[in-house]
Amino acid sequence: MPTTIEEFDTVRITEFAVKFKGEEKAQPFGCVGTIEGESEIVAIIKRCEGVEKKRKPKVSKMTITISAHVRLAAQRRIFGISADGLKPGVYKYGADSIGDTFVLTAVGIDEFEDEEKLIAFSNCSANTGLTLSIENGAEEVAEIELEFTALVDDKRGIYYETYLSELADEGKEEFITNWKTNFTPELVLAIPTETPEAPVETP
Repeated sequence: MPTTIEEFDTVRITEFAVKFKGEEKAQPFGCVGTIEGESEIVAIIKRCEGVEKKRKPKVSKMTITISAHVRLAAQRRIFGISADGLKPGVYKYGADSIGDTFVLTAVGIDEFEDEEKLIAFSNCSANTGLTLSIENGAEEVAEIELEFTALVDDKRGIYYETYLSELADEGKEEFITNWKTNFTPELVLAIPTETPEAPVETP
């Protein structure tokens, strides 16, 4: 039976995956060290005689910063590193490189309470270009830093989360699998309940 989570401390975040636009299955993203997200707020303001009377803040997008060891296949799609028109085994990044839009998903773990949550950013694209960091003789391989913009999707969502213990038992495993491998905003929409039609009275 689903339970209500009142406290969740994310100790570890793992199982990062990216699903690129036009595809139906996510691929591994890589090993993530840190992730940070910051919302950008746009305020709708009403003024009367130059004095602010009303203000309604709205979220317009989020900026996601990740430090990670990113898999090559994902990195090439994110930054538009292409082999088109080149000899086998050669890739190019340059003025014509355009990265693909993607969905980013992950699993957050609360090791204190042995709970998990699923997260998703449904409409992402690279906000910065490719960066390189190489240090000869370093004792640790440096992570690369990536900055993404998470925009509003067709259902006016940017970020989604769910706690596994709060999910209904029916169809739970299938829902978790779909979230991790083929997340879409439609996946999380409530299924409307059908109202039975009133019987027609015959005269």
